[in-house]
Amino acid sequence: MTGRYRGPGKVMRGCSGTRWRGGLVVGLLVALGTGTMGQEDQSARLRVAAAAGQVGEVSALLAAGTEVDAVDAEGQTALLLAVEAGRVEVARALLDAGASPNVQAVNQDTPWLLAGAAGRTAILAAMLPRGPDLSIRNRFGGNALIPACERGHVETVRLLLNTPIPVDHINRLGWTCLLEIVLLGDGGKQHQEVARMVLAAGADPNLADGHGVTPLAHALARGQAEIAAMIRAAGGR
Repeated sequence: MTGRYRGPGKVMRGCSGTRWRGGLVVGLLVALGTGTMGQEDQSARLRVAAAAGQVGEVSALLAAGTEVDAVDAEGQTALLLAVEAGRVEVARALLDAGASPNVQAVNQDTPWLLAGAAGRTAILAAMLPRGPDLSIRNRFGGNALIPACERGHVETVRLLLNTPIPVDHINRLGWTCLLEIVLLGDGGKQHQEVARMVLAAGADPNLADGHGVTPLAHALARGQAEIAAMIRAAGGR
C-alpha cells in the first residue's frame, strides 16, 4: 500500500510495495561469476537463479539438495525473489519442491503478501494448494487484498476474493481495501472494477477511516463519480 492520509482529500504517496532489489541480484551474479562467493553457497546460488528466472539452474540446485527456503540477510527466500521479479515458472518449480508462501522477510513481506501487492496472479494461484497463511500481515498491518485493490490489480483481486481473506480487514492506517481503492486509486476503469468486486463480495460501504470519513465522502471529494455511485448503491452514506 502507498501513502498516508493527511486530511480530507490529501494523500502523501510513498512507496509501500516492495521494489525488486535489482542491485542485490546483480551483485550476487557478479560474485558468482568471479568465484568470490564460493561454490559451496548453494542457497545463494538458488536465490540468484530464482531472481534471474533460470528454471534449469533452479531445478538442478533443488535436485542437488539445496534448501528451498534458505534465507539471505534480509530474510528473503528464493520464492520471494521469484515473486519480486515475476518469475512464474521458477516460482512453480520452487513451490513444487515444497517452498513455503509464508516465510516472512525482515521487512515483513511474505511471498504470498508480495504476490498480492505486485499483482502476480499466476503465482498466487500456484500458492493456493501450499496453504498460504491469510493471518500474516505486512508492515502496514494489511493483508494481500488491500494493496492489490489499491493498485487496481483486477485479476489478482478476483482470485483473492475466492479465498477466505477478510474483505473488511482494517490496516494500521485505519483503511480497508475499499478505502484504499478510493484514497490511493485514480478512479479509472481498473479501480472501478475492483470497487465493484469488493462491494459485491460484501465489503462494508460505511467503514470510515480513522478520522470518521466514509468511503462515499472520500469518493465524492475526489471526483470519483462512478465509484461513489457504486458505494451509494451498496448502502453507503
